[in-house]
Amino acid sequence: MGQNDIMGTAEDFVDQWRPLQISLLKRSLWSLINRRGEFFWKFLRVTKQYLPHVARLCLISTFLEDGIRMWFQWSEQRDYIDGTWNCGYFLASIFVFINLFGQLSGCILVLSRNFVQYACFGLFGIIALQTIAYSILWDLKFLMRNLALGGGLLLLLAESRSEGKSMFAGVPTMRESSPKQYMQLGGRVLLVLMFMTLLHFDMNFFSILQNIVGTALIILVAIGFKTKLAALTLVIWLFGINIYFNAFWTVPAYKPMHDFLKYDFFQTTSVIGGLLLVVALGPGGVSMDEKKKEW
Repeated sequence: MGQNDIMGTAEDFVDQWRPLQISLLKRSLWSLINRRGEFFWKFLRVTKQYLPHVARLCLISTFLEDGIRMWFQWSEQRDYIDGTWNCGYFLASIFVFINLFGQLSGCILVLSRNFVQYACFGLFGIIALQTIAYSILWDLKFLMRNLALGGGLLLLLAESRSEGKSMFAGVPTMRESSPKQYMQLGGRVLLVLMFMTLLHFDMNFFSILQNIVGTALIILVAIGFKTKLAALTLVIWLFGINIYFNAFWTVPAYKPMHDFLKYDFFQTTSVIGGLLLVVALGPGGVSMDEKKKEW
């Protein structure tokens, strides 16, 4: 057999083997995707009863921690506000009291499921008050994180809001997006602002990969496509980042970095709570996942 005959036989073998390889690869990938999907839906079924409670606890964690901190650091917080705004001890003390009482009472109402809407509005007010008092308005990173925290509260408000009853019960009407669904949309969009602060513009492989994957996931959550899976992936990613970068328990309590990391840790935990609400309740009516049902 000549060299040309050997090469021809080898090429015929490759041509016959390549479709089989591609077919096997497709089957393997599809099988892997199906197993991942089955695990995800099984996880949702098992945790469906408990996930909203865990989400609410995570969501109010930053308010709970900050309210307790106001109690133990009353004089320091009062002196800081007085020194920054030169408003006197009385007004500075009023500010600290509003933060302490407003946050702790709001957390109690949310956890007890009583007057949740009023609690959410009160916590919205606390966020706005702190944004101005601590000059967060001019710090883009902290402003985006506060807005993300507001997104979590918006999702909690949407969860507590009952759907309005139609004036013409039983009469078919055109589909309209309720305020609750717009709250869910706004909450999703604001939540992803947290991840915008985590993007790094370094030219190493890990940072580039993290930016690409993170950006893809936050876009999926924002537009509401494969929302539950994307949100759960972001929860796992954000939880790992939070444990690694905000390990305040490794820093002595007397160092300023301890309080900074602690605040950042619980604020990130609150955003995780908002994402868990998305996992538990879905993206709402204003989303691609919902629109796909009509196609």
